[in-house]
Amino acid sequence: MSAARRGPLLLGVRHHGPGSARAVRAALDEARPAAVLIEGPPEGDALLELAADPGMRPPVALLAHAADDPGRAAFWPLADFSPEWVAIRWAQQAGVPVRFMDLPAAHSLAAAGEPDADHAEPDAVRLDPLAVLAETAGYDDPERWWEDVVEHRGSGGEGGEALGAFEALGEAMGALRETYGDGGHHRDLVREAYMRQRMRAARREFGDGYAVVCGAWHVPALRAKTTVAADKALLTGLAKVKVETTWVPWTHRRLARAGGYGAGITSPGWYAHLFSARDRPVERWLTKVAGLLREEDRQVSSAHVIEAVRLAETLAAMRGRPLPGLTETLESVRAVMCDGSDIPLALIEDRLVVGDVLGEVPDGAPVVPLQRDLTRQQRSLRLKAEAQERELELDLRKDTDAAKSLLLHRLRLLGIGWGTPTASRSSTGTFRETWRLRWEPELSVRVAEAGIWGTTVLAAATAKAEADAAAAEELGEVTALAERCLLARLSEALPAVLRALADRAALDTDVARLAKALPALARSLRYGDVRGTDATALGAVAAGLAERICVALPPACAAGLDADAAAELRGHVDGVHGAVGLLADADDGLRERWSAVLRTLADRDTVPGVIRGRAARLLLDDGRLEAGETARLMGLALSPATSPADAAGWIEGFAGGSSGGGTLLVHDDRLLGLIDTWLVGVPERAFTDVLPLLRRTFGAYEPGVKRTLGELVRRGPAASAEAARATGSAPEGFAPDLDPERADAVTELVRMLLASPDGVAAA
Repeated sequence: MSAARRGPLLLGVRHHGPGSARAVRAALDEARPAAVLIEGPPEGDALLELAADPGMRPPVALLAHAADDPGRAAFWPLADFSPEWVAIRWAQQAGVPVRFMDLPAAHSLAAAGEPDADHAEPDAVRLDPLAVLAETAGYDDPERWWEDVVEHRGSGGEGGEALGAFEALGEAMGALRETYGDGGHHRDLVREAYMRQRMRAARREFGDGYAVVCGAWHVPALRAKTTVAADKALLTGLAKVKVETTWVPWTHRRLARAGGYGAGITSPGWYAHLFSARDRPVERWLTKVAGLLREEDRQVSSAHVIEAVRLAETLAAMRGRPLPGLTETLESVRAVMCDGSDIPLALIEDRLVVGDVLGEVPDGAPVVPLQRDLTRQQRSLRLKAEAQERELELDLRKDTDAAKSLLLHRLRLLGIGWGTPTASRSSTGTFRETWRLRWEPELSVRVAEAGIWGTTVLAAATAKAEADAAAAEELGEVTALAERCLLARLSEALPAVLRALADRAALDTDVARLAKALPALARSLRYGDVRGTDATALGAVAAGLAERICVALPPACAAGLDADAAAELRGHVDGVHGAVGLLADADDGLRERWSAVLRTLADRDTVPGVIRGRAARLLLDDGRLEAGETARLMGLALSPATSPADAAGWIEGFAGGSSGGGTLLVHDDRLLGLIDTWLVGVPERAFTDVLPLLRRTFGAYEPGVKRTLGELVRRGPAASAEAARATGSAPEGFAPDLDPERADAVTELVRMLLASPDGVAAA
């Protein structure tokens, strides 16, 4: 430490600034302090020695969470190019003490809400110091100003030059603090009071021969002359919680400001490159870009790289910049390598400007037992955590793939969303699963939270399932939980889940909830064959549920439902029908009982049209309704006595959605003719009301089906229907002429009504 310097060496930095990182290293090499204090929570001091472990590869973050509430957590991320990380590694290599000096996490986490990583309270008027300095210098972009004055000024220079840069930045921040005070960062006053306390302790131990690495904004406050009593007054009465800390992997993407990180930067991948590329950074960067584009099968040669470098340098010279910045390099890439298109440029910005680099933490880092078990299984199954999203195809007939599936399902039950199930593109069989995997740093907090349920993934998932079953209030929640338990093969949790399921099913009288619950149970029964899970215990519950639905559904559908309720029940009818198909193998009579229910729904005119139509269609598809009988039901539904809205609902139920109704109409002239005849006869005012429903019905058909139907209608399907009636194949009661016998059948009743003074009573 220079003898001429009075007081400690204060190095004010920009968090995650590679220029600041290089300057810190040069300044420390010059000053050779006896100790280094770093902005960060003192609870992390015991973990600093792990920074020297070969297994520690930034980006990483110091994680602190409340011991009794792991969800209350905060991160202190560090990258290779973070000045704080450079200072930590310098101190370890120089053999001098290094410590954190910020307000303890015990106080930060006890404060109301969850503090963000830079510990600033959310406030709309908070000052951005770099933005003010950039504007003062005539820049409209703080990032560009920072690049010009810091990042593009060599590699940190000699120690004296670096120290001069820190002095200048400290003076600039001092002017801002004089003008703006705390700038809206109110909690910084408390933090800075604690930092001064730590500096006093360091002075007693090392004299003035120590260095401080902190955000440049804090430097004026740390230089200010304050009394011990004043600082103690600011720290008196702070709430406190018990805290646990560890190191966790971090990602470049989560260093980005767009990810919600308060001290974030816009281009972590670019900054990592500037820090690692000590010479010719633009040329090396554009070479990386060319490699990425070649991987995407774009034709990019070395000539493109050379031309892009020339263009970037020309743009920088025209704009008076010392070197091309990110703006110039991206503009040259768009013009030279992307043919002016923003589509490949978006890929470059995502993969290289931001990036998906995921750090690593050594095995010696303290973790909850659950994390240790998860790490063991990840390695055993070769299921590596990666920051970049990827798809994982599993064949459940293979032992390793089945084990991966179980792990991912158990983690999902614990709320650890590492994997998300998605539709398989290669197969729809039950032995195939497709997952979309992406490891986010926040999942480390979720693992810590889930640690209260057990020390292994299996034990924790079992305990969590049992607790969820006891807390579930609706039948649907328990049936969904039963399905998830079978997917995760949690056999020890199933008894508790089944007890809860039986209790909820016995007490629930809402047929809609019963119908909503049955499909999940039916799906669950399939897993015994593919996953080796004993699902037979669900059979009795599912059968009892199906019986209750068969009894309760017809009355529920005739209870004066409005359009929305009828549409909801129509969906439940579909769900129960599919479930019955899965359950029928175990109960031969169930399919017959369900078919009788559908027949009741199709025949009963008090049932809303959308449900009657759907019931008729399901019977037809199952071969339990003849074509002639189907035409008769349609003819009744579309008769003049039926309101247009109810008739349109019948069509929607019978021919709507993705159920192949269009194909059916293409191949059955009688049904198409009935619909066409009804449609052209709908009064104008009523047609306006039913048009949205009809448009939804027919608009869902395949384009080819719609073209064919249009051609058939143009040729006259109504004429075909008339011909069918003339030949006697039309539905009974819909012949073109009056049937005298059927008309005479009501003569006697009409005569009685007309002769009685109270016709209704006589009838």
